[in-house]
Amino acid sequence: MATSLMDYLDKGAVVAKLDAGSSEEVIRALAAKLEALGYVKPSYVEAVLKREATMPTGLPMGDAKRNVAVPHTDPEHVLKPGIALATLTTPVNFANMEDPDEAVPVSTIVMLALNDKDAQVEMLSTIIATIQDEAIIEAFAAAQTTEDVIAALS
Repeated sequence: MATSLMDYLDKGAVVAKLDAGSSEEVIRALAAKLEALGYVKPSYVEAVLKREATMPTGLPMGDAKRNVAVPHTDPEHVLKPGIALATLTTPVNFANMEDPDEAVPVSTIVMLALNDKDAQVEMLSTIIATIQDEAIIEAFAAAQTTEDVIAALS
């Protein structure tokens, strides 16, 4: 059976309409939620930021509404598997996964905390399939609450 975002998504780690000024601010906000919920170690946030600087995760999918970033890091910073998700009031730039010199304006961030490297590849495929669903992207853009974001995935 294919893995679903809902299998790992914790409602307490979902933020609708996050007002952030930078990719680092988004990463710190979502990492803090994952840490408070017991998914990651205190070292997680700095490890994600360090990885993002060398191996960026911005995925251009057409425009700022559809673009997504999938920040994550190595399993040793993860206590148990989980996902945090944020939709933004205004897009922030992440570096392009394929061309790190290119900025990708992103409106949806899916932060992975997975303790199995093999699971990361499968989850990235799931995320890409999810964000290619026009109805989900439209629902994310319209979402005003955490419940709206979760309903878009249900």
